[in-house]
Amino acid sequence: MIESTRDKNLDDNRFITSTKNLTDAEIENSLRPTSFDEYVGQEKAKESLSVYIQAAKARKESLDHVLLYGPPGLGKTTLSRIIANEMGASFKVTSGPAIEHAADLAAILTNLNQNDVLFIDEIHRLNKTVEEILYPAMEDFALDFIVGKGPSARNMRLKIKPFTLIGATTRAGMLTNPLRDRFGVICRLELYSVEDLQVIISRSAKILGIDIDKEASIEIARRSRGTPRIANRLLKRVRDYAQVLGAGKITVEVTKQTLKKMDIDELGLDTIDRKILLSIIDKFGGGPVGLDTLAATISEDATTIEDVYEPYLLQLGFISRTPRGRVALEPAYKHLGKEFLAK
Repeated sequence: MIESTRDKNLDDNRFITSTKNLTDAEIENSLRPTSFDEYVGQEKAKESLSVYIQAAKARKESLDHVLLYGPPGLGKTTLSRIIANEMGASFKVTSGPAIEHAADLAAILTNLNQNDVLFIDEIHRLNKTVEEILYPAMEDFALDFIVGKGPSARNMRLKIKPFTLIGATTRAGMLTNPLRDRFGVICRLELYSVEDLQVIISRSAKILGIDIDKEASIEIARRSRGTPRIANRLLKRVRDYAQVLGAGKITVEVTKQTLKKMDIDELGLDTIDRKILLSIIDKFGGGPVGLDTLAATISEDATTIEDVYEPYLLQLGFISRTPRGRVALEPAYKHLGKEFLAK
């Protein structure tokens, strides 16, 4: 318990993390869009979901179960709330680790009303017993129980009201095939473009009453790693510096100065990103190096590297995943001012 608490505190203080901290919750609750019209980016997912929602409403049925997956901070929870709003349904929230026993999930499911939306975050972390309760609930809107023991034991089926399950995960590969196959709608959320992030930052600044230059919002967007959550974090930190250094207005000069002090470079890489790249290049000759070895070298959790840092480094073309391990690519050498020697 001591170790887990220590890790949580470290994660709360770190700027780029795989988890949502208390500040994020406060920010996102105030800035969260409530409709597809307000939701910026993820056009493919929005277009598909809009069609499915309109069809379900026309048939007066619950929406088919939805799986949202992708790196953390891309708006899976926000999109789920919008789905519930568009369906005109109540939105119930829980998470995989919070559902410890099958009875806990059964209690949640039996309390759902017609066409309610149940959102399970980190659904890949459901334990096997709990997951098996979901199978008949998702397919037949029923719960199966064994009543009694021994020869007199018998199966009892309890009907529940039709509902929509929305599962969110950063690790779709960890879902079991039986669970994944029961989702009728599967959407991958992609990292955002600078243009979309600039729109999100401008909207957030307006809601928060922050005066920001267009050039400053573009600069923040460039360094937000394609992630709205990080963009909003950066916006609030730059606002703090602007109140002291820029008379309350966020200019591009104040933005660059702030992000330099936060050790975030022009591509959005922070200290851990550079540690990862420098370890592969300097200690392992550019790779390949295994994930666990790399994690031990920089004293970082392997899951955090895989879920939080690698997606952006892969998108930039700085590293490559190979069967033998991680390899640093030529753009990473150039960014760090290192000489690239082709192997």
